[in-house]
Amino acid sequence: MKLHIKNMVCPRCITTVQNIFNGLKVEIKSVQLGEVDTSVDISESQKLQLEQELLKNGFEILKDNNAKLISEIKSLIVNQIHYSRESLKVNFSTLLSEKLNHEYTSLSKLFSSVEGITIERYILKQKIEKVKELLFYNELTLSEIAFQLDYSSSAHLSSQFKKETGMTPSEFKKMRKPGHQSLASL
Repeated sequence: MKLHIKNMVCPRCITTVQNIFNGLKVEIKSVQLGEVDTSVDISESQKLQLEQELLKNGFEILKDNNAKLISEIKSLIVNQIHYSRESLKVNFSTLLSEKLNHEYTSLSKLFSSVEGITIERYILKQKIEKVKELLFYNELTLSEIAFQLDYSSSAHLSSQFKKETGMTPSEFKKMRKPGHQSLASL
C-alpha cells in the first residue's frame, strides 16, 4: 500500500517518518520523499494513529488524488535540485511527464491552480534556495554552482538570483547569514 505524505522534503523527514511507522509497528518496504510504501494493508485504527503522529511532526497523509499528484511533483523537483548527484538529462517537463504518467500541460494547470504559482516558478525558487545554500557554505565558485544547477552561465544565474532575492550572489555571500527558507515553506 502506497501512502503519500505532505511536507517530506529532506532526508531528516524520511528518517522521522520512518521512525513514526516503526514506532507504530507498521511494516514498510520503502520510504522516499513524499511517499511511504508499506508491506501490508493498514487498518483504520493504525491509519488514525499514523495520521495523529504524522501531524504532531508536521506531516500529513494525502487522500485527495490532486494533492498526491502535486506532492509528487514537488518531491521530484526537490529531489532533483537538492539531492540528486546526477545532472538532469532531460528538461523538467519531460521528467515530470515520464515519472508521473501525465501530460505536462495537465500537471502544469493543476499545479498552478492549487499552488498559485507555475511549476517553472517553483523550480526557480528551489534552485535559488540551493544557490543560497551553496553560497553560504562557500565551497564552490559561482561558475561551479551555475554548472551544477544547469544554468547556461554564471551571468544567467546571477541575473535570476538578483531578480529573485534583490541582491547579487556576492552581496548575499557578504551577509554570512543563511537567509534561505525551509523547503517545506516553498
